[in-house]
Amino acid sequence: MEAVDRYDSPLATRYATPAMVANFSDRRRALLWRDLWIALAEAERALGVPISEAQVAALRAARERVDFARVAEHEARLRHDVMAHIEHFGEVAGADAGKVIHLGATSCYVADNAELVMIRDGLEMLMDRLVAALDALARFAGQHRSLATLAYTHFQPAQLTTVGKRACLWAQDLGLDLETLEQLRARLPFRGVKGTTGTQASFLALFHGDHAKVRALDRAVAEAMGFAGSIAVSGQTYTRKIDTWVVSALADVAGSAAKIAVDLRLLAHKREIDEPFEADQVGSSAMAYKRNPMRSERICGLARFVHSLATSPRETHANQWFERTLDDSANRRLTITEAFLATDAILNLLVDITSGLVVHPPVIAANMRDELPFMATENVLMRGTSAGHSRQELHRLVRAHSLEAVAGMKRGEANDLMARMQADPVLGPFVDADLTAPARYVGRAPEQVDEFLAEFLAPLLARHEARRGRFSAGVRV
Repeated sequence: MEAVDRYDSPLATRYATPAMVANFSDRRRALLWRDLWIALAEAERALGVPISEAQVAALRAARERVDFARVAEHEARLRHDVMAHIEHFGEVAGADAGKVIHLGATSCYVADNAELVMIRDGLEMLMDRLVAALDALARFAGQHRSLATLAYTHFQPAQLTTVGKRACLWAQDLGLDLETLEQLRARLPFRGVKGTTGTQASFLALFHGDHAKVRALDRAVAEAMGFAGSIAVSGQTYTRKIDTWVVSALADVAGSAAKIAVDLRLLAHKREIDEPFEADQVGSSAMAYKRNPMRSERICGLARFVHSLATSPRETHANQWFERTLDDSANRRLTITEAFLATDAILNLLVDITSGLVVHPPVIAANMRDELPFMATENVLMRGTSAGHSRQELHRLVRAHSLEAVAGMKRGEANDLMARMQADPVLGPFVDADLTAPARYVGRAPEQVDEFLAEFLAPLLARHEARRGRFSAGVRV
């Protein structure tokens, strides 16, 4: 069948990075299964099971030889994917080596353990992407630490902040997400070698009742696959609660990215900050002048999808009967992989955006111009009160002039509040030419940027120094 006649997930073909797609590919899964069978055979041999070095060597030599068409033939006959791969691995490794594949194991030995490896490596990739985005935001925040801009509550002008301080709000969320993924990666267990219902009965029989060897086998295979240890107890599967942790954490990352993207879409509407826009990029097929924030919009759309996936693992976990039911399998194949691919796509976009944000200070200043006189009134009140005037009387005068200025603005006139107050015999002495200087109204925002970068972000990035530079955007954005 031609590729164009077959449906493929857009996450794999259009949005996610090749590295994340490869991490969850059929070939990666098949090779991990073979790694697990080799690790099991090696550990069993080391602990006294009659398996020869030649048999293990044959398994190692055949690791890369995977014929998926042949696997499909076996699966059509057996109706079992793991058994299909066992038979094919035995074919390419040779009959003698084939005898020791999967010895004492159940299907979830390879299926669950391989998925945990892919989850672990997927988390590592996402942390690389978060570090890249945080690096970009740190540079951006430092560069614009003191550039005053309107701050909003309820999307109504409130006070002033700085462009750098707003970027710190974005970076803080991503930093908290990085800490969450870091902690999740550290506590992620291996399923290990647990047997059909988690009792290790088959391995206890294999080692003639030697409990110590069964425990040693479990530890040896976990270590071979790069895990510090395996889960304390399991049914046939590792507890699906772990999947709820994983997808919930990805949904949190998606939410942080979407919040940034929403802000950028609003700022693009106000023409204050733009996401990158290439010379040949088309904003609209109809309106040639359009410059749409399409990357930010795509982040929001993908984040919505990841959020919708977060409920599925909870339902799966809640509906596992006793030691396991198979209704988890099809759901998990979709949910976990798609959540990783979508989150990867989101962070790829985010790194691309944050590395190329374009700020327009003249527009920012123009947007502040009509609002600054209102913010200056508080200083007028404070000066007048300090000079002995009644605060209530001053407030009445400021309110009257403010309402008149607003009425004029609604007729399309400029904000003349400053002129009105200067002409007022009571208020005039407390209004000077510098009263609307933006720097007077940003509070400690520049200092907060410095403190955030030094006290929160720098130590966090230092802890992940090895990740810096390992990921750069520019793929499928």
